[in-house]
Amino acid sequence: MKLSCCGVFCCSGTVSPYAKGMLDARISQDQIGSVYDRLSSIYDIWGNLAESRARHRAIELAEIEDGQRIVEVAVGTGLAFNEIVKRNPNGRNTGIDLSAGMLEKAKNRLKKLSGVHYDLTIGTAFDLPVETGCADLLVNNYMFDLIPYADMDRVLAEFRRVLKSGGRLILVNMAVGESLPSRLYDFVYRLSPKTMGGCRGVRLADKLKQHGFTVEVREYHQQMLFPSEVILAHKAR
Repeated sequence: MKLSCCGVFCCSGTVSPYAKGMLDARISQDQIGSVYDRLSSIYDIWGNLAESRARHRAIELAEIEDGQRIVEVAVGTGLAFNEIVKRNPNGRNTGIDLSAGMLEKAKNRLKKLSGVHYDLTIGTAFDLPVETGCADLLVNNYMFDLIPYADMDRVLAEFRRVLKSGGRLILVNMAVGESLPSRLYDFVYRLSPKTMGGCRGVRLADKLKQHGFTVEVREYHQQMLFPSEVILAHKAR
């Protein structure tokens, strides 16, 4: 289902998507790495059961062409990055994550590919170890749902710094559930944030516009009742 930033999300000049009642992050950023180190051994199970449809759609929307400069932030165990590298074997692919455990899983996955170019590195979305204006495409899966609303501006400014003029941005996040069953995960989050890996539903389309991005597509996907949003945007020229 394709939606604009109006409709389900608020229109510009009306109610903020970060209005009272929205859940905020409850795990501090300095703990995220250790949380995902512990989850790294089982994350692929969850990623395939609840996130695979949104992830596959994101790769489809990215329209990757071989020879591009692509950066994935929050690369995790490499489920998406593996597909990116296969489609861009002669380009430059950089994967960044906070968790050493997740990156180790990603490295093991990428070892199975041959004749491709990539690098994986520890890093934070608040200060990406990537040069300014270098990326044709920046991909980010399930990270903003871990970040406090107050810190999202810093991350989006960093994404804008890294992208070329007209560069494309693909975001996948846990969405705010649009049905009562899908809000089960918010209930679990309220009881125990770490059970959800620190993730809660967020809305980003309006925030992207505030940072000079043009949102082309925003889709809502639900798998195992888990709600995800997939966004394709580009950096305004």
